[in-house]
Amino acid sequence: MAIAQLTTDRLADKHRSTLDQALDTIRTRAYWSPHPEHPKAYGTDGSLDAAAGLAAHQAVLNSRFELDQPGTDGWTGGETSPYGPSLGIEYPHADIDVLLPAMRAGMGAWRDAGAETRALVCLEILARISARTHEFAHAVMHTSGQAFMMAFQAGGPHAQDRGLEAVAYAYAEQTRTPAGRADWSKPQGKRDPLQLSKEFTPVGRGIALMIGCNTFPTWNGYPGLFASLATGNPVLVKPHPRAVLPLALTVRVAREVLAEAGFDPNLVALAVERPGEGIAKTLAVRPEIRIIDYTGSTEFGDWLEANARQAQVYTEKAGVNTVVVDSTDDYKGMLANLAFSLSLYSGQMCTTPQNLLIPRDGITTDQGPKSYDEVVADLAAGVGGLLGDDARANGILGALVNPDVKARLEAAAGLGEVALASREVVNPEYPDAVVRTPVIVKLDGSKPDAQAAYFSECFGPVSFAVSVESTKEALELLRRTVREKGAMTVGAYTTSEETERAVEDVCLEESAQLSLNLTGGVYVNQTAAFSDFHGSGGNPAANAALCDGAFVSNRFRVVEVRRQA
Repeated sequence: MAIAQLTTDRLADKHRSTLDQALDTIRTRAYWSPHPEHPKAYGTDGSLDAAAGLAAHQAVLNSRFELDQPGTDGWTGGETSPYGPSLGIEYPHADIDVLLPAMRAGMGAWRDAGAETRALVCLEILARISARTHEFAHAVMHTSGQAFMMAFQAGGPHAQDRGLEAVAYAYAEQTRTPAGRADWSKPQGKRDPLQLSKEFTPVGRGIALMIGCNTFPTWNGYPGLFASLATGNPVLVKPHPRAVLPLALTVRVAREVLAEAGFDPNLVALAVERPGEGIAKTLAVRPEIRIIDYTGSTEFGDWLEANARQAQVYTEKAGVNTVVVDSTDDYKGMLANLAFSLSLYSGQMCTTPQNLLIPRDGITTDQGPKSYDEVVADLAAGVGGLLGDDARANGILGALVNPDVKARLEAAAGLGEVALASREVVNPEYPDAVVRTPVIVKLDGSKPDAQAAYFSECFGPVSFAVSVESTKEALELLRRTVREKGAMTVGAYTTSEETERAVEDVCLEESAQLSLNLTGGVYVNQTAAFSDFHGSGGNPAANAALCDGAFVSNRFRVVEVRRQA
């Protein structure tokens, strides 16, 4: 017991101030991050600099990734970088019938540790991941196809921020009810009062299954992983078969920290599937699995919600993100902002705009009236100019994550008039990488065949410039799109207070996150941890938001023990 207390004191000295700052920031919604965004910030205090991070990444290639977790019955792998090279890594394949009982064995001690100790252990895991951000950046880059700088920031500090945010929310929700003993006394008039001693303990639901995604394995994975672990649940990490390495590294760090803190390392484990095995469906309906976090296709997300009835299921699925273009007082800024939003990571973000709704009669701007055709042509020119230099294009676009994205991109050109054709970009460092600039297709919003195109998600570097009769019609189409298809983001440009209020009303009524008149260095497809909510949980694109109280509060229940005083 004394050793555990010493461990808690050491972790508190190191991390309690960070936890307190995170708790304060989720209340104020101000900007804050303890994780540096710049690569040169690393290399001191035990963190890996650029050269050491690259060396660490290269050291795990073409090898077996040892984890020493129970139930290993073989080895599997097969990841190939979107940039071309095979990673050559073999991971342990688990016998689930052995692994799941082993994961449950440590739940009692993890529960008894209390909310603060769990939070501090989670912060130590995140701190050690942060120290290896350069290594994780290469792992994310070569599994997702993100360009290095994006992989470094989104896969590193931004993902770590989202994990820390989830820990803060988990701690806040668990401590709403007082820990320890509460004395209860009810007066009875002339008789002695009724007296009870009560204890309230947050208790995890059971094993949590985190199903990772291909495009943002850490950014989308860490919120669920750390929310479940901080609320007392073991976590089984099932990575996407094309993006195992970033989450395998995460599991290894978590197991090391848990063991050093005196807890069972099997509270976090890895489940990698053999080619074509499809273990997510099998795991999802196991009675031991009580929580599921999933990011990916609507089809499988809907299946999880319908079939994993024994579990609390949190999904982020697909949506059709829309931008309403009504008017602007910064035409150049609007075009530049939209061009970057459409291009970043080849549009392979759940927040990337797809449909741009523009009135047929055009819009008013600070440069005079602009027709629909002029707006689309100018936007196409903006994207073309942004990506005209191949070196800059490679840094913004990254690589297409899989052949399905390439197929959708090629098919999109046949859906309407092409305002901006996609072109191939050569990456001299990785000649096998598939790099393509976005395509912009003009569609008449009134035609049924066009509606079939823009009313479906087309994940990747594909955008539709949809002509509509008026801004009023654009808002009606926006409402229908969010209500029926969902949206992770909505954008709008307008100089009219009336129109701005009308857009707000649609988004409030349909539960969609709205960005208005972005013309600077903040983009509709970016969200900041501790301040911005990613998704709302209120439309078909996702049933949860990253991160709010609802995302963590149902991962545990409070169990009460009453004693006669």
